[in-house]
Amino acid sequence: MAARPAEPPGRSQSVRSSEETGNDRGAKGRRKVEGGKSMTSETQTQPAGVAAAPSPKQAGETPAPWWWVERSVWTDRMRTRRTQREPTTKGFSRWDKLWAPSNLLHGYYAVWRNAGAPGVAGQTGAPFEAQHAQELERLREELRQGQYEPPPARRVWIPKLGSTELRPLGIPAGRDRTVQAALRQVLEPIFERDFAPSSHGFRPGRGGAGAVARGEELLGADHAWCVAADRKSYFDTIPHERLMALVQQRVEDGHSLRLVRQYLKAGVLEGCQGWQPTEQGTPQGAVISPLLANLYLNPLDHAVARRGWAMVR
Repeated sequence: MAARPAEPPGRSQSVRSSEETGNDRGAKGRRKVEGGKSMTSETQTQPAGVAAAPSPKQAGETPAPWWWVERSVWTDRMRTRRTQREPTTKGFSRWDKLWAPSNLLHGYYAVWRNAGAPGVAGQTGAPFEAQHAQELERLREELRQGQYEPPPARRVWIPKLGSTELRPLGIPAGRDRTVQAALRQVLEPIFERDFAPSSHGFRPGRGGAGAVARGEELLGADHAWCVAADRKSYFDTIPHERLMALVQQRVEDGHSLRLVRQYLKAGVLEGCQGWQPTEQGTPQGAVISPLLANLYLNPLDHAVARRGWAMVR
């Protein structure tokens, strides 16, 4: 068994999939998926030599802005420019930042910490982990030369909370989750500034606890009506072209746009049924999916706010 390597120096951001997201990014707890290990925040340890990220939730403290941003991608100067720009300004090219060695390495460790389930063909992350330096360099060259092609995700079905129904997960292979984590570290700061305050799921420093607290605050403010709503099969039914149009409003880099579209169209592999195309939706289980799902709902969040309704999502 190969020994796990020490993490790189400097701060790294934990990027989790839609099923692995803890309270710092989403409203759902982490689950085991077909034998994949599940680690809670209490059991995780910070490797030696790695500076811990500033906590956004310490009592009496105000979190530093952009505490969650990957420093190897977004420098202080870049973050300042992002803050000063108009909300409609498109982001300039970040493609070279995506395949930069430091970004891919931090993306890899973010995926490694999650110890998720295997991808296609039941492959675990052990082979990738054992030769991670060589594998990351190969990924870097594939991205730099435009040769990277993500394979289909592995389709599994898990019980739906509070129901007898099953819901599908699409689990990419470890190397593809690494690229998705690196891509998320590039794209998330571009969109995060635009997200509505009512949005709590899968966002830095937010989660279920904050959503519940906001709901209690609204109830205490004498709101007369409370309506609970759920979007059935939301992740699986997002229209690709409408989603891509929202991405293109803020991202003009053609390489990044192509990579997002590749993930949407990669399809899934399910048992003996073979490859199945994905004409809509962004698979739960993919690292990039929570960000894209929030982006597609963002116009709804702002539209509800303009109507004067207090929504907690």
